[in-house]
Amino acid sequence: MTEHNQRRYSDISGRAILYALLGIMALYYLLPLALMIVTSFRSMDEIRLGQLIDWPTQLSLDAWRIAWDQAQIGARSEKGLRPYFINSLLMTLPAVAISTMIGAINGYVLSFWRFKGSNLFFGLLLFGCFIPFQAILLPHATVLGKMGISGSIVGLIFTHVIYGVAFTTLFFRNYYVTIPGELVKAAQLDGAGFWRIFFRIMLPLSTPILTVCVIWQFTQVWNDFLFGVTFSDPSSQPITVGLNNLVNSSTGERRYNVDMAGAIIAALPTLLVYVIAGKYFVRGLTAGSVKG
Repeated sequence: MTEHNQRRYSDISGRAILYALLGIMALYYLLPLALMIVTSFRSMDEIRLGQLIDWPTQLSLDAWRIAWDQAQIGARSEKGLRPYFINSLLMTLPAVAISTMIGAINGYVLSFWRFKGSNLFFGLLLFGCFIPFQAILLPHATVLGKMGISGSIVGLIFTHVIYGVAFTTLFFRNYYVTIPGELVKAAQLDGAGFWRIFFRIMLPLSTPILTVCVIWQFTQVWNDFLFGVTFSDPSSQPITVGLNNLVNSSTGERRYNVDMAGAIIAALPTLLVYVIAGKYFVRGLTAGSVKG
């Protein structure tokens, strides 16, 4: 065997081993999801008579209907996940849009319109990335109460915007510093002002980092439980709180199929976001890593 063939054989073997390891890891992480999906299509009678880990003999959508529309527990009727899902949409979409736009403006200012103390301001703002949720519960509850938006979707939007601005500002600032400042100077010489430069030059160049911020914020806001359970009332609770209520509302025998269907419904939006736009998230993270 020639040296060239040996090198080629070695490369093929290395790739085969790598792909095999990646396949095993992917299978390891996907097995719980597969188990959840299979269990959600089984009836409780089939689960009782057989095993929890088993292929359904007949597909049933009853668990999905109960989890989404209504959960019947004995003589009581508990609402399903539909109102919680709607609350999460009403909370997540504005919170993501507002926090992303504020972060873009902050990053733009801190990169091209620096002022005295801007570095100190940026450093203090970054503390928001490291403050744990639990540390701000009591003071933030007081603020929401004084503003008159406690226990409402508006209050949850305000909470996630405030907590998310530090991250979005960090993302945009680190991306904008890689853009040549000559673009802004040339636009100023042509008579463009602050907002015109931002909307006509900066935002069109910000597609990669916009994608990162939107996916990041959507995931953080949609999956949040602590803020949702603390700063909401029964009419404004998000999907994570609704799922917790659904799982813990069972009296007596567990309804594994309903629990699994509810968990998939709650996780579906973030799964779809990463399946559809996951590659753009990775590209956006690396877009501003090398200056020039």
